[in-house]
Amino acid sequence: MKAYCNYKSNVRFPAILPFIILFVTACSSTKYISDEQAIVKRVRIDSVDKAFEEEALNYIQKDIRPTSTIGINVLIYNIFNTKNGKYKTSNIKPLGTPPPILDSTLVEISRTQIEKFLASKGYFKAKVKSSIEIKNKRAKVLFKADQGPSFSISKISYDIPDSLIKRYYFENKALFSHLKEGMRYDDDSLAYERNHIYFVMKQNGYYDFARPYVKFSVDSGLNASKANVTLVIDNPQDKPSHVKYSIGEANVIIAPDADGFPDSILRNDKALRGTRYTDLSRKFKRGPIVRYNFLRDSTTYDIRNENLTYDRMYELNVFKNVKIDYDKAKDSSNKVLPVIYLIPQKIMSNRVEGEVPFNAGTVGFTLSNTYTNNNLLRGAERFDFQVKGGLQSRIGNGSSLFSDIYQRDLSLSANLSVPRLMVPFISARPGRRGGMPHTIFSTSYVYSLQRAVFERHVFLSSVTYEFTESKSKFHSLTPLNFEYRFGGLLFDVNDPNNSSDILQNFYNLSLLDRRDLTFGIKYTFSLNAEKLLSTGDFVYFRGGMDMAGNMLQLFTKLSGNKHNPDSADYGKVLGLPFNQYMRPEADVRWYKSLGGDRQLVARINAGVGYAYGNSTSMPFEKLFFAGGSSGVRAWQARTLGPANYNRGDELPVEDLRKALYGLDQLGEMHIEANLEYRYKLLNNFFGAKLKGAFFLDAGNVWNVTANRVKSTYFDFSKLGNQIGIGTGAGFRYDVQYFVFRFDVGLKLKDPQFPVGEQWVIGKFLNGAKDFKDQYFISHSPERYRFLQYNFGIGMPF
Repeated sequence: MKAYCNYKSNVRFPAILPFIILFVTACSSTKYISDEQAIVKRVRIDSVDKAFEEEALNYIQKDIRPTSTIGINVLIYNIFNTKNGKYKTSNIKPLGTPPPILDSTLVEISRTQIEKFLASKGYFKAKVKSSIEIKNKRAKVLFKADQGPSFSISKISYDIPDSLIKRYYFENKALFSHLKEGMRYDDDSLAYERNHIYFVMKQNGYYDFARPYVKFSVDSGLNASKANVTLVIDNPQDKPSHVKYSIGEANVIIAPDADGFPDSILRNDKALRGTRYTDLSRKFKRGPIVRYNFLRDSTTYDIRNENLTYDRMYELNVFKNVKIDYDKAKDSSNKVLPVIYLIPQKIMSNRVEGEVPFNAGTVGFTLSNTYTNNNLLRGAERFDFQVKGGLQSRIGNGSSLFSDIYQRDLSLSANLSVPRLMVPFISARPGRRGGMPHTIFSTSYVYSLQRAVFERHVFLSSVTYEFTESKSKFHSLTPLNFEYRFGGLLFDVNDPNNSSDILQNFYNLSLLDRRDLTFGIKYTFSLNAEKLLSTGDFVYFRGGMDMAGNMLQLFTKLSGNKHNPDSADYGKVLGLPFNQYMRPEADVRWYKSLGGDRQLVARINAGVGYAYGNSTSMPFEKLFFAGGSSGVRAWQARTLGPANYNRGDELPVEDLRKALYGLDQLGEMHIEANLEYRYKLLNNFFGAKLKGAFFLDAGNVWNVTANRVKSTYFDFSKLGNQIGIGTGAGFRYDVQYFVFRFDVGLKLKDPQFPVGEQWVIGKFLNGAKDFKDQYFISHSPERYRFLQYNFGIGMPF
């Protein structure tokens, strides 16, 4: 890799000054080292098979590998770890990466390791030479290989004296073996074979079986680059065969507290159904814990059951440490007696969180307090109770920070998650596949007030089943979802002073003035969610369906009710109209690794809500919005669309634009697409990784049913003129458990303007001030913002 220090540009000097400083500093690390030292600028491996070239580079010692092209890691290190023109030898700050200083010892170690690597790939006669070229304290290191012939496996022999072990191996061999006569010799294939033989034996009762019993004898002294391989599975020393074990009585022991176990443990003197349960903490019921011990009495020892027990005990989320030991039976029964040690974690916790959403015209805050009890009913049931409140205020015009509060929100929610499937009339057995199943009971109350516009109350209750089909497939089914909404508008739409002719075009407002209920079901499926934090190649999918009203419509029809949603004859339950709709949504993403921490992500997210039967419109809370920190990031949430909607044209009165802010830019359908390139900037930035991203976002929301503003309708023939497009860059501060994110989005194409004037990037580059002044005249109190700043926790997708 090379660090090029040449720079040419014809832009004005002040604009490029920071970049000149960056490149000059990055290329000047040599001034901090002594005359006899050199910095490695390039390392190359020559004459290695292309299939192994990249892997061979990994055997070069890290301390002599050159840095990235622009040397930003070294730049940061140089800023904080140099003094008096030299590198510090003490008080080193953990920022950036030190430059790779040439070390001949590390060059020799690297040469030897590359040679061994080639031998492991079948090049038994490989020789590697190294050479170093130094000029102006800059070093180039070359490793040149003479690989020699590639050896293949001529014959595979087997030396397995234990007939039962031999039988298990050959019965399972076809499921995993990579060893074949005629294949290129590869140490990795032998290691793979050894590992799978170990697991086959541990799955069939051989508790004492260990990997060193499996050996390979390789004879490479044949002609024509051939090698004979003999697989050997030894017997235990001084024994004619391996011993097969079954499971005996199990002990489950829970420590008194999170500090661990005392020096002596008095175990329960009674065993029930092959398990002796001892709870020194006296906080856990026996049944919910013992249920997830899969090491059952009188079964054959199987390491899969041990691993499954580990997984389920941790997934209960009440134990910080799980350890499984075995005692061997003192009689001659060839039994192992599992002892499961469980150390509980802190049961109760309280978490306070807050955020400050803001933009050029508004500022606000939300504050929440969440109480959690991980063992509410002594059966590892997780209970969460959250109180959350917030407000939003307009700023500017010389007013104080919170003198113009226009929105207030309050919510109370409670959730109880039980670690099993509580299905009526069915005794659900503990799942062996996938993950821990849960039954979740939820209830919440949401209150929102937008000054002089509406007041809204929503009660929600649901029962949800969550279960994992496999490691990659997750299901969530909500067979009971109940929602009750009521509230009203705080002004009279029929009052001429309120410009009713304008307001009546906004059908969303009538939804806020309606008392109704929703009774339906939800289902969500996700694929590869566990890979989202990795940098590999995979496809992620999340799809869901929200349906409501069908059962209630059938009930009301059977009871003789009429259904005419265009009149007052709605089907009603308990005297209230009910919602009937379907709302499918899908999120598809493609993650492509580009090596190291570099990754390309492409995403399409789409959904549509369709009301039918007893309804002519979706509930207000079920509408979609565009923009925001995880959508089209050049727009603030709820400020893009729908379609070609322009607030200045459709709401010519300034007071209406203020009153309806956040209410008029919703839609019944949304489509958005994102493309993001992710890369690593700094390995060590104040103790964490600093990563960067460039992105391109596109999308919008639309209306698809009648009684909407004409400019908000979806029109496939005009789709290109109805899409908003933005680009930008961001930083991700990765502290392992959290990722703090900052993105800057730049509008490229804004669909609120007429065709031919939508590419606002031209205005940003030339004449931005005049454009923004003209926009303010027709859209006050809103000002046009080309840039949108987004703060968040976690990745956007």
